[in-house]
Amino acid sequence: MSAAVDLRLTNADIESMPEDGNRYEVIDGELFVSSAPSYVHQMILGRILRLIGNYLDRNPIGSIVAGIGVIFDEYTGVIPDLVFASKERLRKILGGGRFQAAPEIAIEILSPGPSNQRRDRHAKRNLYAARGVEEYWLFDPESRTLEVYRRDPAGELVSQGSLLGDDPLTSPVLPGFSAPVSRFFE
Repeated sequence: MSAAVDLRLTNADIESMPEDGNRYEVIDGELFVSSAPSYVHQMILGRILRLIGNYLDRNPIGSIVAGIGVIFDEYTGVIPDLVFASKERLRKILGGGRFQAAPEIAIEILSPGPSNQRRDRHAKRNLYAARGVEEYWLFDPESRTLEVYRRDPAGELVSQGSLLGDDPLTSPVLPGFSAPVSRFFE
């Protein structure tokens, strides 16, 4: 007779990972490791923060934050590049300095490589859909495009298409916000 062994990693396991400049995330017990972000990645992140931050200065409906941990359960904890949470949702999900549930918007900036693509395009999108994220934005520095996914009535994050150049980014979560996609890649 053999005993079943659960080999999934937990958030507690992730907390014990070394401080080595890598980003450790766990999705349903599967480990995902990312190296430190590139200059281009961080420049795009800064532009997103600035453009949405300026909007939020004029429309104080919530907060946009970089690199905060989102702990969904014992086996699932991720660190999106950026998240937006309304004031109302923030009161419900912030605990212990981290989010304990989904923000309204999760934002990722793609890093090169097949494992990064698989994590962001599939694992994280499926996770965010299952956990109630309203919108998922995926910035691609290489193609200078933005893929926008929005929650449909069935709870899936459905592609709204890829935006590029002068295509405006708008969002029902951010009423009145509009910026040409090219501004994020300047």
